[in-house]
Amino acid sequence: MPRYRLTVEYDGSGYVGWQRQENGRSVQGAIEKAVLSLTGEIVSIRGAGRTDSGVHAIGQVAHVDLGREWKSHTLRNALNAHLTLAGDRVSILDAADVPPDFDARFSAVRRHYLYRIISRRSPLALEARRAWWVPKTLDHEAMQEAAQRLVGHHDFTTFRSAHCQATSALRTLDRLDVTRNGELIEIRASAQSFLHNQIRSFAGSLKLVGEGKWTPEALQAALEARDRKACGPVAPPDGLYFLQVDY
Repeated sequence: MPRYRLTVEYDGSGYVGWQRQENGRSVQGAIEKAVLSLTGEIVSIRGAGRTDSGVHAIGQVAHVDLGREWKSHTLRNALNAHLTLAGDRVSILDAADVPPDFDARFSAVRRHYLYRIISRRSPLALEARRAWWVPKTLDHEAMQEAAQRLVGHHDFTTFRSAHCQATSALRTLDRLDVTRNGELIEIRASAQSFLHNQIRSFAGSLKLVGEGKWTPEALQAALEARDRKACGPVAPPDGLYFLQVDY
């Protein structure tokens, strides 16, 4: 059966997350329904990462096996037509045929995420549900300094959800950079894989540093505690974006 790699963009608002669930609409389910409408085939697609409810994607990747060959642009356009008809806020940016051993999840060598904070006094109108509104001035330079304490190979028990299903909290964080452009603060993270809620946990703790409530040393102490109770508040899903996957 031909295998296709799909690059997917979506607005996570109103979805229960990427993974198909019984309690609401999922992004995975939306694409599988589009495939069913187009081909009549019941398929199970695999994504490169499982995003939570409210989390967005600019470059999520999934693969699907279909019963016949399709031209890439025809498959992309047809799936988008069915997604639009269903009222889904999901877009297939690209469809490409790949070898049968390609796996969107297990073939990935690096994943990239973005977390957006808008630091201003006035609440968000256009950016509501697209960023975390923080009505305080944040020191992004202190946040950047603190973020570097997390880069490298560590036990990230402090920064993972109590419901995380990973067998180990050991991960290698390749990048965690904090930059500012006007009132927009961006946190960019790169690693081969992440733990459940890891980036939102980073963002919530880094906000405390930006507010002056924590020092960079306090963030490092939280890391070294290897204790979920040492983590700052978990940031809301609104500001998190799955950016890109490297293969």
